[in-house]
Amino acid sequence: MSKFPEERQQEQGFRMNRRKFLKAGASTALAMGLIGALNVAPASAAEAVVGASVIHNGAQSKLRPDNTGRYGGSSVKIAPYNDQWLGTTKIVGQVQNYNEIDHGFIIAMRGELGLTAKNAVFKDGQPYHFITKYPVGYAEMILVKGPLAPENVVDGIPSAKKMPIPDPEQMSQNIKDLAYFLRADDVGIGKMPPYAYYSHKLVNRDALLKGDLAAAVIPVTERMPYVITFVIDQNLETMLASTGYDSISGSQSFLGYHATAVIAIIIANYIRRLGYHARANHSGNYNAVMPPTLIASGLGELSRTGDCTVHPRLGIRHKCGAVTTDLPLAPDNPIDFGLHDFCRVCKKCADNCPAGAITHDADPVEYNGYLRWNSDMRKCTVFRSTNDQGSSCGRCMKVCPWSSKEETWFHTAGTWIGSHGQASSKFLKSIDDMFGYGTEQIDKYKWWLEWPEMLKNNTP
Repeated sequence: MSKFPEERQQEQGFRMNRRKFLKAGASTALAMGLIGALNVAPASAAEAVVGASVIHNGAQSKLRPDNTGRYGGSSVKIAPYNDQWLGTTKIVGQVQNYNEIDHGFIIAMRGELGLTAKNAVFKDGQPYHFITKYPVGYAEMILVKGPLAPENVVDGIPSAKKMPIPDPEQMSQNIKDLAYFLRADDVGIGKMPPYAYYSHKLVNRDALLKGDLAAAVIPVTERMPYVITFVIDQNLETMLASTGYDSISGSQSFLGYHATAVIAIIIANYIRRLGYHARANHSGNYNAVMPPTLIASGLGELSRTGDCTVHPRLGIRHKCGAVTTDLPLAPDNPIDFGLHDFCRVCKKCADNCPAGAITHDADPVEYNGYLRWNSDMRKCTVFRSTNDQGSSCGRCMKVCPWSSKEETWFHTAGTWIGSHGQASSKFLKSIDDMFGYGTEQIDKYKWWLEWPEMLKNNTP
């Protein structure tokens, strides 16, 4: 929501003070005790983070040697594979494969969240109307859900002749370099968890709208040993200029969705040309649930927002795609950068959620055989689809301290601090609150145009 002019002026003045502080350099931070308060006491802020984000995890990319820049300032550790954990997510029972039609927006399309939500999601024959009501979102949506979505685009028959394949380590390096060549912001390779596949996927929208759920889906029978995942930044400057739930919100999502769709389709086609099975998974046509594949590939941890993963550099400010394959690869390990300790004490996403959908519980609870913080998917879906101030919602992304930072020495040092336990997390959150991160709108970055009349749903 827009600020009153006097509030905006006060925030602008405070941001100017913050900019001056950041320009002052590491010595200022040390003089104020911002680093020394945690008994780190380095000679400079740079020393606090040297080597913190350099970790050997699987095959090393030639284009991103030694994982340079992948993790920002976060102190990242390896989380080994075993049957009791997926990364830092505790498995406490049998994890059931998820049916795609049980996702929030499809539940809304089924009419179970009320007529207003149903019409906002599916209107005049147009799925996801709440995104397409804004022109940028529409332009992206018709690409992702149109020519990039058919089954013969995301999947296909491998070449009859298998090409000679280098050892799995070298092949993995090649795949990672291809993803970076295609402009991925980060890429990982994981062992594909069998429960990361959908049990069933939606293939017949007409049957769904008529209430014939059995005819609306088909079972997902694919099982591949490996998954290649990649993430795309939703654009930091755009997020800094937005409220998090205004007209550009859905377009930010589909910025990532269309880019990851293209990357997934090209990589899958490349692998099939080598004679191996490979299927692209993207927003227009998934066979797999993305969060467990991201965790398995070393690209994040599960967060307070439920089943959303946070990346150690991009936070929640990303969208993802994947390729499932039987190409022989050397998988990465899951990672641990202290996010669970941080989410326990931060709660900024819960405090700022306009739908009240994110829990304030101190600890994760059991859900479908694993531990997570339980967000209210239905509240989230209703707000995002019926939001008259925007085209969806990314408020949790806007306020998350892992998502909302420009790249400076201070923020790099801050994420290093925040990845060192609950005491450090409390300290980072207090600094984050002091500087107003997640609550500001930086006008100089606002590039998009507003048509408020387009944002009204005008549904019963």
